[in-house]
Amino acid sequence: MLYLATASTQPVRRAMLAGDLGLMAQPASNGPAAAPGVPWAADNGCFSAKWDAGRWMAWLKAQVGYLGSCLFAVVPDVVADASATRERFDRWAPPVAALGYRLAYVLQDGADELPWDDFDVLFVGGSTAYKESMEASRWAAEAKARGKATHMGRVNSLRRMRIAEREGYDTVDGTFLAFGPDVNLPRLARMIRRAHEPSLFGSAS
Repeated sequence: MLYLATASTQPVRRAMLAGDLGLMAQPASNGPAAAPGVPWAADNGCFSAKWDAGRWMAWLKAQVGYLGSCLFAVVPDVVADASATRERFDRWAPPVAALGYRLAYVLQDGADELPWDDFDVLFVGGSTAYKESMEASRWAAEAKARGKATHMGRVNSLRRMRIAEREGYDTVDGTFLAFGPDVNLPRLARMIRRAHEPSLFGSAS
């Protein structure tokens, strides 16, 4: 399981170049040029109220030289709204795929069917309760059975990282390094290491 973070400082970039972290990039953050050759994903930034579809597409086009190390591009979604997310996916998946990106579909609260033939990676998003629900776990297991990669967003605790590890997610991302990245980098490294270790109590915070 690879943790994707923002290439915010030199120590973080060194950890990425050493293979300890991957990169989650978007127009408002450092792109793949900040850590060339590092596995990376193109986030869509839709969580921001100022999301600009044109700017995002222009940014994706500018990054096509780094497609060789790109894990996936997150097709635009609407947090905790499966129906609106499907509408955005149907609108934006074709132009993103035309650029050569592998597509990530964001699973949201209320999902009752997924366009399995049209995406490569299942990105488990949604509300906190939904992300940790048995329903989300079942969708992730089905994705794996269908040969899809799986990713969990907003992983900022050991407990959630252990959930992702236990359920076999390929990648996760979070904002753990967003504030005080150099101070929190050793803490994140310990968290990742502990997530791979058996827990006597089944969960941790």
